[in-house]
Amino acid sequence: MATKGNGNGEKQMSGLEALSPFELKDELIKAAGGSAAARPANISMLNAGRGNPNFLATIPRHGFWQLGLFAMRESERSFAYMPEGVGGFPQREGIIERFDLFVRENKGQPGIAFLAGAVSYVRDQLGYSAGDFLYEMTEGILACNYPVPDRILKLTENIIGQYLRREMIGKHPFVGEFDVFAVEGGTAAMTYIFNTMRENFLIKPGDTIALGMPIFTPYIEIPKLNDYQLNVVQVDATVENNWQYSKEELDKLRDPKVKAFFLVNPSNPPSVKIDDASLAYIAEIVKERPGLIILTDDVYGTFADNFVSLFALAPKNTILVYSYSKYFGATGWRLGAIATHRDNVLDHTLAALSKEEKKELHKRYESITTDPDHLKFIDRLVADSRTVALNHTAGLSTPQQVQMVLFSLFSLMDTPDAYKNALKRLIRHRKRALFEEMGIPYEEGDPNQVDYYTILDMEYMGERRFGRDFVDWLLKQVKPNELLFRLAEEARVVLLPGMGFGTPHPSGRVSLANLNESDYRKIGRAVRKLTEEYVQRYNDETGKHLDPSALPAPKK
Repeated sequence: MATKGNGNGEKQMSGLEALSPFELKDELIKAAGGSAAARPANISMLNAGRGNPNFLATIPRHGFWQLGLFAMRESERSFAYMPEGVGGFPQREGIIERFDLFVRENKGQPGIAFLAGAVSYVRDQLGYSAGDFLYEMTEGILACNYPVPDRILKLTENIIGQYLRREMIGKHPFVGEFDVFAVEGGTAAMTYIFNTMRENFLIKPGDTIALGMPIFTPYIEIPKLNDYQLNVVQVDATVENNWQYSKEELDKLRDPKVKAFFLVNPSNPPSVKIDDASLAYIAEIVKERPGLIILTDDVYGTFADNFVSLFALAPKNTILVYSYSKYFGATGWRLGAIATHRDNVLDHTLAALSKEEKKELHKRYESITTDPDHLKFIDRLVADSRTVALNHTAGLSTPQQVQMVLFSLFSLMDTPDAYKNALKRLIRHRKRALFEEMGIPYEEGDPNQVDYYTILDMEYMGERRFGRDFVDWLLKQVKPNELLFRLAEEARVVLLPGMGFGTPHPSGRVSLANLNESDYRKIGRAVRKLTEEYVQRYNDETGKHLDPSALPAPKK
């Protein structure tokens, strides 16, 4: 690296500035010694760049496997026993009695009590037929039929809707009902929404959208693609403002040129939820601009205290995106949901399109419905997800939908929030360990902090600890990603660059979800060692006497 005087720093940084943080991660892993298969056995790497958690929900998974065993019994009884391994579809008649027998025979096995409790909860608390529920789940886990309805299975939608109400709306008043589309994680949700908005003239090349920054990098990259060619207005949250949007920034949404506002809440990477005042302020702007489309990606909302989605305050204008991946440790399952209010601005805007645009869309969707002009936006998402022509085979695989239901019921039944509180303790202990080893006070008390990630902001933290003169000197010494490469090469620590997510200052994103507490202590020590080296260099070059162990001033 250039800081070591070997002349390789410029070459190391050359061409990397344009990379997405997720692509740059691969270069950092190489600098840290490569993948586990490529590294010598005596070299370990701490990859805190990954958002994939190292925890997962076990109880609903046990329930899934027990349900699978019950479903196989149901399949095998449908045909006369055939040693060739041929089974049949489950039968609705008598399924409750056969399930009760299965529970009695397997009492004490992991997942059985949860599964029996889930059936009781669906019947007694949600008011649905236990037999209908069991039949839908049994057929679904066997995956012996196409998803019908294709958008989402019938009772599955109701149960997932209850889960979203609890976790995204809470006690906030909510008028009306909403539809749900089960999708292959938040990734598919983003892809489908951008595509269908474009195909239906809700966004066109040259249109302007707003992005709540910082934000998950693909939201920055997708509008630039030739497919979309959108202009972007940044609505910036800053570290100095505790990662909240100021009223001045939110006022950018008043501009009638802004067709849509996309945001992640709680934010990625600062991991801070929008405060109540800002949510209310956005809702007031929506009253002034009733045609504004909002997409809120709330995947980290379930880690927050008393979370309320913008979907709760402006439901008719908002598309809600939620993923089960992080909270339940289910990234490999690819489980997500899109929700829209049944009376929404998207459908109203479609109804107000020009005659020519309506004619083109009529032709697009006429093969799947006799009334394409009144096809709802969310059902257009389903059709477009399978290029319209394959709409008859659309829909998330039914075993995935079953696991979503079991995750949802696990949360709905956990009235003490034992699982949620355990995860909060886990990640916050990790953050405390990281900050203690860096020599920075761990500040508690901000109800909007979620802490799935944390941002190590070089400029902000450096100025608080050592003053502006030191920060100005440091920024002249290093390129933004150079410190990340030094951590990778010298300490085998991989972080993601915060600037790739739209943060205003050079910084590193630390995931607090994917390593153990002792690992975060090692990362903290590595960051502290690197900081002390630069402080010593600053002292040597300027004649100053900064104390590298000095603590930052408390936030005001």
